Amino acid sequence: MMAASKPVEPECGTGLPRWQLALLVGTPIVLGVGAVYLWNRNRGKEKQGKKNGERKTPEGSASPVQGQHGATNPELENMSPLDRAQSAKNKGNKYFKAGRYDQAIQCYTDAISLCPKEQKGDLSTFYQNRAAAYEQQLKWTEVIQDCTQAVELNPCYIKALFRRAKALEKLGNKKECLEDVTAVCILEVFQNQQSMLLADKVLKQLGKEKAKEKYKNREPLMPSPQFIKSYFSSFTDDIISQPLQKGEKKDEDKDKEGEASEVTGSSGYLKAKQYMEEENYDKIISECTKEIESGGRYTAEALLLRATFYLLIGNATAAQPDLDRVINMDDAGVKHLSDVFQLRANALIKRGSMYMQQQQPQLSTQDFNMAAEIDPHNADVYHHRGQLKILLDQVEEAVGDFDECIKLRPDSALAQAQKCFALYRQAYTGNNPSQVQKAMDGFEDVIRRFQKCAEGYALYAQALTDQQQFGKADEMYDKCIELEPDNATTYVHKGLLQLQWKQDLEMGLELISKAIEIDNKCDFAYETMGTIEVQRGNLDKAIDMFNKAINLAKSEMEMAHLYSLCDAAYAQTEVAKKYGLKPPTL
Repeated sequence: MMAASKPVEPECGTGLPRWQLALLVGTPIVLGVGAVYLWNRNRGKEKQGKKNGERKTPEGSASPVQGQHGATNPELENMSPLDRAQSAKNKGNKYFKAGRYDQAIQCYTDAISLCPKEQKGDLSTFYQNRAAAYEQQLKWTEVIQDCTQAVELNPCYIKALFRRAKALEKLGNKKECLEDVTAVCILEVFQNQQSMLLADKVLKQLGKEKAKEKYKNREPLMPSPQFIKSYFSSFTDDIISQPLQKGEKKDEDKDKEGEASEVTGSSGYLKAKQYMEEENYDKIISECTKEIESGGRYTAEALLLRATFYLLIGNATAAQPDLDRVINMDDAGVKHLSDVFQLRANALIKRGSMYMQQQQPQLSTQDFNMAAEIDPHNADVYHHRGQLKILLDQVEEAVGDFDECIKLRPDSALAQAQKCFALYRQAYTGNNPSQVQKAMDGFEDVIRRFQKCAEGYALYAQALTDQQQFGKADEMYDKCIELEPDNATTYVHKGLLQLQWKQDLEMGLELISKAIEIDNKCDFAYETMGTIEVQRGNLDKAIDMFNKAINLAKSEMEMAHLYSLCDAAYAQTEVAKKYGLKPPTL
């Protein structure tokens, strides 16, 4: 796990925390608007031939029905009103294909005027064709007006809905655009790349806009104790997370003639450390502030501890000045020079991880590289930089960092497991069966040598799931639960496995509900529950679950992702009301 993120939660076959998954540029959001989920494998294959269909041209033959060059006036007199309208439309199609859009628009207008009102199907086509011509002239308002007429006449008219969605996007009407493109996706059974990409684009834009406003005004929220302990467990060379040492105990715990003289009065930092041991996390920031404002001997440590908890509650704005001060400090006021290096390196790791959350990979890389220069024997630097390299798709460099971490800390089970997973993903995505097997053998070696490392079992379970070895993956999750019974995310992963493996919805929901019972601040559990409820067609419950996850989000980027899921579900409710359309459900 990278600092300032949630603990390692291998998801979606990557072994990376969710906020990190969101950094993978170009990966579409799991829309929540239908069939993009674990158990939806082959639905709609019969529509594959249309999956990348374009919708640029008007409908109907480009040649008039009564002859290649159009009907003569006597012929028109003998035609029915509908045939005359069709003739005008076909003439308009010829003009359209020749790029003569004004003439095409006039012909479609004639067709609309001539067409009997009871011929709704034909009339909707004429409006849609005129909208296509207006689209070529970038007249978005007219496009919307004509497409609206077409949809009123034919509510399931895919071309008109999609053309209106594109025009709405051009005018910045994202909410209405999303509703239209959601209807299109449902009608096409989620088989058309063009409409799926537009939905994804608009969802991401809406999510970012809403998250920016919400995150700015959010109330800080302390994560669960299990999350905090897992976070600190990813560091081995972190002074601030070590237990109180002799000489650091509170004054009343010391012999009168012992080391009490080392601390005059009460130290806010030492109190904060004591609160950490007691899992009384809400008081840590205030005690660190007392130490900093009094200029106490542990000011540097207090700055780093306060910054760490600011990051944990999602307040990067408050954390950065503290991290900057630690990174730029000299050795004044710190007892040992090695401690200075450790403090600065730790601050750089955390600031680098913060930059990665903010999608600033260049600044993140600079901080990690600086940390390696300052404290080259700090295993944490290589461990966390290795994860950064995975995010940047630099797997070979990531493996090199994990190797360096292991060389410095041979007992680092977490680095061993993550190295295995990095090699596995590289082999799996590269379709290299022999290297996949080698990575799987590596996992077996890790869990044999580090039988108490829950993360090793969890990552192995993800790889086994990829390989469809579901029974063994289930055993690995059971091992995780045995080692860490209060780790809510493991129950979520095991629940998802039941859905993919056995299509056992009841068991899956039971396990995810158990996760929420264990940790009611587990946003991953609420998000997963919401996604499943979308699949079940319970959209109101899904929206409620997504909103709970939004209120627990640890970063603006994570919140944007959750808003996208929530907006997708809400769009479905609107489409159901307007058009009676619902995607297939479980």
